[in-house]
Parts: sequence; structure tokens; C-alpha cells
Amino acid sequence: MEKINIKRGNPELGAKVDKGGVNFAIFSRNAKKVYLEIYLNFYDEKPKYQYILDEIENKTGDIWHIYLEGMETGVCYGWRMDGPYKPLEGHRFNKNKLLIDPYARAISTSYDFANAANYGYDKNALIESDLTFSPLDSGKSISKAIVVDESKYDWDRDRHPRIPLKDTIIYEMHVRLFTEDSSSNINEERKGTFSGIIEKIKHLKELGITAIELLPIFEFNLNAPTNTNPETGEKLKDIWGYNPLCFFAVTDNYSKESKPGEQVFYFKDFVKAIHKEGLEVILDVVYNHTGEGNGYGPTLSFKGIDNSIYYMLEDQKRYYANYSGTGNTLNCSHTVVKEMIIDSLRYWITEMHVDGFRFDLAAILGRSSNGDWIGDLSLLKDIADDPIISGSKLIAEGWDAGGGYYVGEFPVGWAEWNGKYRDTVRKFVKGENGVVGDLATRIVGSPDLFKKYGRKPYHSINFITAHDGFTMWDLVSYNEKHNFANGEQSRDGTDDNCSYNHGIEGETRDPNIIALRKKQVKNFFVILGISQGVPMILMGDEFCRTQRGNNNAYCHENEINLVNWDRKKEFEDVNKFVNEMMSFRKKHHSLKRSHFFLSKDLSGDGIPDITWHGVKLNKPDWGHFSNTLAFMISGSDFLGEETREDNDIYVALNSYSEDLEFELPKLKGKKWNRIVDTDKEDSYSEEGIEIKGSKYKVAGNSSIVLISIKKDYKLKL
Repeated sequence: MEKINIKRGNPELGAKVDKGGVNFAIFSRNAKKVYLEIYLNFYDEKPKYQYILDEIENKTGDIWHIYLEGMETGVCYGWRMDGPYKPLEGHRFNKNKLLIDPYARAISTSYDFANAANYGYDKNALIESDLTFSPLDSGKSISKAIVVDESKYDWDRDRHPRIPLKDTIIYEMHVRLFTEDSSSNINEERKGTFSGIIEKIKHLKELGITAIELLPIFEFNLNAPTNTNPETGEKLKDIWGYNPLCFFAVTDNYSKESKPGEQVFYFKDFVKAIHKEGLEVILDVVYNHTGEGNGYGPTLSFKGIDNSIYYMLEDQKRYYANYSGTGNTLNCSHTVVKEMIIDSLRYWITEMHVDGFRFDLAAILGRSSNGDWIGDLSLLKDIADDPIISGSKLIAEGWDAGGGYYVGEFPVGWAEWNGKYRDTVRKFVKGENGVVGDLATRIVGSPDLFKKYGRKPYHSINFITAHDGFTMWDLVSYNEKHNFANGEQSRDGTDDNCSYNHGIEGETRDPNIIALRKKQVKNFFVILGISQGVPMILMGDEFCRTQRGNNNAYCHENEINLVNWDRKKEFEDVNKFVNEMMSFRKKHHSLKRSHFFLSKDLSGDGIPDITWHGVKLNKPDWGHFSNTLAFMISGSDFLGEETREDNDIYVALNSYSEDLEFELPKLKGKKWNRIVDTDKEDSYSEEGIEIKGSKYKVAGNSSIVLISIKKDYKLKL
């Protein structure tokens, strides 16, 4: 390393590399003295250099900065902040703690939760622990920020695919769990990594998905303290990664054999490869809280930099507001935090080329510092209107752990996870009463939620299962959750699953029960495929992945959570059906309309956009005890972006246990061809099977899909 010359620097946050050296900058309004430390290796216990920043020379506003001429990339660094340690007033400065830069592009490795030096308070004190100042130095920690130069990476003219939201089909997955199991049959070095996903591209493209949505990849501690599996004694892990340490740093958990900092370029390679296949990458992002936890958690970054700015605190400022359910909540209405989140999103778009984001507990980003919902006046609006971010897909989880439920209330530009869609479809397929009317509303894009503020049907993200909850196979195999292995006496996870085991709790060899469960899974995918909105599929649901009834498997890196690829062969018929159902959806623009259905005819042929039926034509049964719904979607669309003619599509859903005969709508110059009947062994017919007569018998717990074709016309899909 050449001689280091110290210069004033500029207030551009993070560690920015140029030809001459590195500019370091960090925000802190309440710190009195700031130190920058440089380590040649992440495992070094003492710094090679320490710089004390001058409050006059090295500070602009609330930004502390310094330029080190001759500084090389690849070195590690950390900050120390000296200021008031007054937890009762919201301040937790402790100069003994080496802190991670919130704008760091890479972090060396995970910190040790058991190490008392990582805590701002004295864990061994006799008085109430989170108030006692800790004299222990955390510089020995192996978790340090890394200086990374991204300017020389060759993107090879990579471009965002920019697939329209209405044409999108999302596949939610966890990077490691997707290919870590030996059954994935891929190269050992690629299992559980970003590269492992590339090995499964053929499977994903056959499924018809257009975007993969990755569970959190921000740096997190895989070995954060969780429980022990009472059945095996195994130490459980924070495998899902919903406790981020930094919002700019990609974790190295999914880049095997990587040197510190190289995880940045492994991820870029991954995105570039996905784009070459015509698919998009969506990140599940967690901006509502951090991995520092509550007052008893470690001081790793934000707490020590400026606790009262970064976090929402209770009136008694010693305590953290907890709208996230994880111990702390970021103060997302504060300008500094807002800018950090927007800067983070811009970074992932411009430097990492990701295509969109799903925001965990996004309702928190719509709250004021007092916790009130302010929607259009919040960070949510700033994100949607940002000139760099706005072209990306923005998907909200419209609720939080503080009781806020704001689905349908997000600003224009946001799509939202539709929890009402999930619950209603589950209840209908299960056979519950009183949901037929609501099911119709969900199928047509939930206009009660989204037909306002100029929003569209495709702003509803339709899902039946997600990482949080039962898999689809478990949804038809268990009446109750089975979370004992989580070490919390099965108290965790929701009790309201709207599930049904169809006769036996859990796995069985009974061929009749297995056949019925398969049919119910197909029924789920029929509804998902024909609904207006954007469908989302949970990894492995296409071949009946099971978590053995665990509906909160956040802590398992074992057979409970790993995708068992042997089930793809075992449930080959289901996998084939899902592929076909998604292909059917992609071929029919009537299922992906850019406007809500109209109840009156604009085409002049006497047929409105959609007509509702029951077993009798034009007589839908909206009654409490009804378990049937039928409808016909007109192939004519005179308000949509595409005005070409499509086939008329007729769907009949029967969640009764008994067979029912449905009258079919009459066609002029056309005939009905059956594409789907989930009761048939070959549930999907690509060529179509002509229907003779004016009625169709739909078996119990079954669904059918018919399309109209002109008489004497051979169907070619």
C-alpha cells in the first residue's frame, strides 16, 4: 500500500473509490467525536490506521467525511462514535464499539452474538443490563465493512427485461434452500448458491415464470440466536434472513469459496445470467427493522451511530417501538432514514441491475414517527415517484406486526400482496360456506381494494402460499400446524391456516387421499391461473413440496425446509399440470387485462366482459351455503391495451364433495372445447376436447376450464 495522504473529502456517504484513493463518509448528528479505522484483514484485532476526524475540517452539516489518497480496495474498515451514552434519552454512543457503515457494499463475515464485546451495555452488570455502559472493545470482531470498487465490472450491455406487470408470473424462492439438498443433482460447489439457481433455469422456464423473487439477501447473521430443536438438539438458524445488518451489502452466505468482497460480483454475475434467460430478479427487502434487536440486542451499526435518529423510540426513549415484531422499528419518516432507503433502492437498481422489490411489512414505511398511517404523505410515495426507482416493480406486504392492515391503500405505483385473495381461495377450495361472493371479487382483480387512485387489476399480487405459512401440499395435508421442532412448544406461527387434511393428518400412502390432495392442488392452480392480477408461486409447490406441517420454518436448514427435488418425479403429473396452467394463462390476454371488467357490453355482440353463472345459466348462487361458482369471460376487450380477439373462457368451480351438472353458455358460430378438468387423470388437454351437449358434469372438488373456438376450426394453442 502506497503512502496514505489525508484530505478533507466530501459528504458522499459510504466508501467511494476513485483513481486516487477512497472517500469515506458517514452521518451522525449527535456524535461528538468520530474515528475511522482501517484493517488490512477482516480477522485483524487491531487497525493498521486510525483517523480522528476534525469537526471543522472533516464535517459538512451532519456528515463526517475524510479522503485517504493512496488507499487500496479490499481493505476493511469500521467507524467509532463518541457521544452521550444516555439510553433514557435515546442515545447509546459507545466509542468502544467498532461500527458497520450503513452504506457498506460488503461485510466480511458474521459477528458473534455470544461475544459480550459486541454489546453497547455491560451484559455482566448487576443492575438492569441495557443501561450499563460497556468498557469492552469490539474491534476484535470479524465483522467489518470492506472497501469494494465496482467500477470495472463488465455488465456486457445487460439490460432490464422490463416485463409488463400484467404479464408477470412470480416465483418466490430462498437461494440456499432451493438447491442445497443432494436431490438437486447439481455441482456440489453450486448447491445453495446464486449459481445453483442458474442450474435450475430450465425448470423455471418450463414452469412459465417471468420473475424470481429472492428471500432477503442483504447481509445478515445466519447464526443469530434462535432456539434448539427439542427433537434433535440441533442449534437452529436464522435461515430466512429477515434481520438485515446493512441495506447495501449482499450476503456472502450464498457465494461459496468467495474471498471478502467477491460476493458483490458473484451476485452481479447471477443477475446478468438471469437476464440473458429473459427473466427478472425481484428482491424481498427488509427496510422496516434491523438485526440489532431491542435494547438488549448488540450495538453493531445504527445504535452506535445515532440511535435516536435511526429508530422509532417509545415515549420512554430507552425502549424501542416494535411495529415489526422483531424488537425494533426503523424511523422511516425521518429524512436521513428515507434518503438511506431510497439510496439503497437506487443502488440495487443501478449497480446490481435488479428489477424490482417486495417490501417486507411495508405498512411500516407508511407510518409517521408517531406510528400513524400517513400513506400518500410517507416514504411510500417518495419511492413510487422517484425517477430512478419508479420504473421497477414495487410490491408491498400491506400489513405489519403493529396491527396495521392497509391492503389497497398504498400510493399509485405500488402493487400489493393480496392477503384477502389467499384466505378466500383457501376457504373456497377447503369447502367453507359463505365465501362464493368474495371469491368472485378476488378472481376479477379485487376491485373493492384496487379500483381507486387509478390503479389496475395487476396491482393485486395473487398468492395462495408464501414462505410464511404452509406449503400448498401441507395446506391439503394438515388441519393444524406442527411447529414443535422450532423450539417454542408450537406456539409460533398462525393458527388460522384455512387448511384441511382430507382424512389423515400428514403424509399417507392411501391412494385415494393422495389423489384427492393432488386434485385440490390443481384446483388451487386453476384459480390462480385464471384470476386477474399477478400470480405468485412458492418454490416447490409445483411438485408438492412439504414442510411436514411446519408453517413457520424460518429457522431450519434441514429436510423440513430444503427443496426435495425427488418429489418432482413423484408428483410429475402435478408439475406438468402447473406448467400447462401457467402456459395457458400466458397465451390468453383475457386473463391479464389492464382494466377491471365491465358489467355492460361495449363490443356490440351482446356479451359483457364477464357473466356469472351457477349450475343454472345466469343464476349464480351467492348464498351462504353455496360452494359453486361459474363464469364466462368474453374474448372481446375494447378497452384494453390489446384489442385483438381472444377465446371466450368458461370456468366452473365445484367445491362440493358431490358431482354437479352445469349448464353451459350458448355460443353463436362457436363451440366449447375442454382444456381443463381436474378430475381427469390427464387434467389438461392442450388440443382441447370438444364438448357435446349443453351441460357438463363437474365432479366433486373439481374445476373445469373451457374455451370457445369457431366451428370446424382445429384448435392450436
